[in-house]
Amino acid sequence: MRIILIGQAAFAEKVLAGLRDRGHDVVALYCPPDRPGAKPDPAKVLAVGLGIPVRQHASLKAPTVQREFAELDADLGVLAYVTQIVPQPVIDTPRLTSICFHPSLLPKYRGGSAIPWQLIKGETRTGVTVFWPDPGIDTGPILLQKTAAVGPDDTAGSLYYNTLFPLGIEAMLEAVDLIAVERAPRIPQDDASATYDPLCRDEHAAIDWSRPVQQVYNLIRGCDPQPGAYAVRKGEKIRCHDTRLATAVAVAPGIVAEVGDAGVVVGAAGGAIRIGRIRIGERKLAAAAAAAEIGLVVGSAIAS
Repeated sequence: MRIILIGQAAFAEKVLAGLRDRGHDVVALYCPPDRPGAKPDPAKVLAVGLGIPVRQHASLKAPTVQREFAELDADLGVLAYVTQIVPQPVIDTPRLTSICFHPSLLPKYRGGSAIPWQLIKGETRTGVTVFWPDPGIDTGPILLQKTAAVGPDDTAGSLYYNTLFPLGIEAMLEAVDLIAVERAPRIPQDDASATYDPLCRDEHAAIDWSRPVQQVYNLIRGCDPQPGAYAVRKGEKIRCHDTRLATAVAVAPGIVAEVGDAGVVVGAAGGAIRIGRIRIGERKLAAAAAAAEIGLVVGSAIAS
């Protein structure tokens, strides 16, 4: 099939390689413009090396984009890790329209921060969905889904890179195979079971140490690596990373129980959490080093 690939980063790179291995003709890659000083996008690097045209528009809403899509005479559009808004007329231009990847089991966890919210809300099962985009946000008919387990210590980063990344590439390529042999379903989503969450930002990442320890831990995991769940100490946000539940530690919520090479242990309701690294501004330090810098000692409050 003639395919237009829209996407970026390692995910789109691997999808591009897989499509080529399967004998599909990728007629163009659409990815965001290069950022000054940033490393070249790996999907773009691969496309250039393969002689595939790369088009980088600041916005895909420009009328020229739909004209370009029409001129490419593609059978299918494949949206693989897309951060730009793709207008519905562009999505619908290829002969068989387009498919899109989403890192949850739709209709649950619609929205741009599906991975963080699954962890924050304590899910133990996850998965990926390939769907046919419509004008809604992640509301189009489902083509296929694959499920996976969430590890008890998974972070948003580890869940994506270790589980959903490879599973998603497998799902996207399998979806294209089904389309190629005219066996791809369009299963309507059950809107009654749908959930939607906003982008996970600082307003959601403040830690309330008086909450049950598992809820605190889930928040920290879901916000790792970004935006980083935080406590405010002397007016500065200190963000918690590389955490684990601490066993056999009894301490009041928000109070430091241990400071050492193994990390900083802080109490929450019904338990405690061991923090491996702390980010202050743009610096991510071993927790003990950060504690020495900001004056965290045993018996002190992490937020003050």
